[in-house]
Amino acid sequence: MKETTGIYPKFYLYNRIVKAKLYIDDNYCNNIDLSNISDEACFSRFHFLRLFKSVYGKTPHQYLIQVRINKAMEFLEQDFKINDTCFKVGFDSVSSFSGLFRRMHGCSPSEYQRLYKIRQANIKARPLNYIPNCFVEPIK
Repeated sequence: MKETTGIYPKFYLYNRIVKAKLYIDDNYCNNIDLSNISDEACFSRFHFLRLFKSVYGKTPHQYLIQVRINKAMEFLEQDFKINDTCFKVGFDSVSSFSGLFRRMHGCSPSEYQRLYKIRQANIKARPLNYIPNCFVEPIK
């Protein structure tokens, strides 16, 4: 009986942390903060912050930024304008969005978009070059 009671709280805590993570995933484009997210998990802000970081290895804010930047990459790949992408994923300023994007990916959003288009054109022109471990030579 002791093992069951010992496992239940841990499972219950993880369940609530995952619920908060899913809340971030679903609401990344809104103006959410630590209070909103911790309320979703029914924890105090500071307790939630410690638990979230111990489970995911980053703070909820760091995770939110990562989700926003990843979604921004998807929009840029679909040829959305940088300004539209910035506000669509929940950033308040294009300069902060561009700076975070550059810090995380080593290039600006416009450069990322340009390189993505070049890569897609290269894949169409030479698809065999983009198959991992493919040693097939094109027939001439």
